[in-house]
Amino acid sequence: MNGEEEAGTGSAAQEPGSGAPVGIFLFDTSHHALWAEEVARELGVPVEVVPAPPETGAKCDLALRTLEASVQRLVASYREEGIAFRLYV
Repeated sequence: MNGEEEAGTGSAAQEPGSGAPVGIFLFDTSHHALWAEEVARELGVPVEVVPAPPETGAKCDLALRTLEASVQRLVASYREEGIAFRLYV
């Protein structure tokens, strides 16, 4: 699967302790997760590798968390690179 697919429901996730909304990217393989991390770092977008939330049913246990303000930039970049992902909100 290529591109953005919404997974989950409810309010946006929040950065622990900060109250800042975050986006969580889910992947089918660890290769895609690490590739996505590399792309984000090359763009200068701060991301953090975190465990995929169990309720998402993600195939890969790795996820990327970033500030909500960076989500659309990463979505566009991941699509351009051909990285398959789902966006958890």
